[in-house]
Amino acid sequence: MIHTRFLLLAALSAIMVSCSSPGGDFTTPRSASGNVQKISGVKTTAYTHTESDHVKYATASAAGTTLKYGPVRSAAADWSVYPVGTVFQIEGESVVYQIDDYGSALVGTNTIDLYRPSKQSMNEWGARNVNIKVIQWGSSSQSMAIMKDRQKKSSRVKQMVQRLESSSSHAAS
Repeated sequence: MIHTRFLLLAALSAIMVSCSSPGGDFTTPRSASGNVQKISGVKTTAYTHTESDHVKYATASAAGTTLKYGPVRSAAADWSVYPVGTVFQIEGESVVYQIDDYGSALVGTNTIDLYRPSKQSMNEWGARNVNIKVIQWGSSSQSMAIMKDRQKKSSRVKQMVQRLESSSSHAAS
């Protein structure tokens, strides 16, 4: 039990260090104190790498990493809502999730898609509204850097880029 908690704490610490962005980000709301932010009633769904619309990517995430399923798990979202690198925990669960993927059906929504390693596990999750604790917000600038060239090939990616750019210009004024 202690070993499992130590591994989870070590993994979370590594993620938090890797997700830090100097100077903060301009698009994502944060609590005034900078502490963990709780968000209630977040719609979640599940996906797997063997679904027909994901097969061509295999286990690769949009961030260029391998989809994770362990003490730290991959999740997909609209990066203009939850930027790449955002780390959160679902209330009542011991694992943490990291946003490292996006999906066209998620653009313009506040839905988070949780990675599952099999269709059975995906179907067991279904769709649920959950409460989450955002432990560390990701980086809008990193999201932009990843998506900038991809927007030419995808109108959904272009929408996320435009929303991030719009948020940036509002923050600057």
